[in-house]
Amino acid sequence: MSEYKKKVEIRWSDLDPNFHLRHSVYYDWGAFVRLSFLNEHGLTPALMSQNHIGPVILREEAVFKKEIHFGDTIEVFLYLSKCKEDMTRWTMTHKIIKNGNILSCVLTIDGAWIDTQKRKLTVPPESFKKEFDAIPKAENFEWIV
Repeated sequence: MSEYKKKVEIRWSDLDPNFHLRHSVYYDWGAFVRLSFLNEHGLTPALMSQNHIGPVILREEAVFKKEIHFGDTIEVFLYLSKCKEDMTRWTMTHKIIKNGNILSCVLTIDGAWIDTQKRKLTVPPESFKKEFDAIPKAENFEWIV
């Protein structure tokens, strides 16, 4: 898969007092797109719960490029930027594009898998790896040690 994107809508409640998108909405869109991808590829919340595992964010960063206003059309793209070969830790990048071609924000997250019972980082089950590896790779994707 070369690209994965989702269209999102701007709600009135997403705006701040300056009438542009509230900073936290960008993070919400990133989470929505990541979980949509996983769910559509079989890594559903039910399956994660059954395996006592879930994704956890270790770092999240937004670099804001252009304001987003009510009425803009928005697409959020998802890329895997870095990943350990055992898929225990990874970095994802989201590009938020407005009105077809304007880069508005780049979200970057570092994440891992957590055992939801032991509350410790863990290796994902083998059955998760194929689906997770299907996340489109960034142009500068790298395997990390």
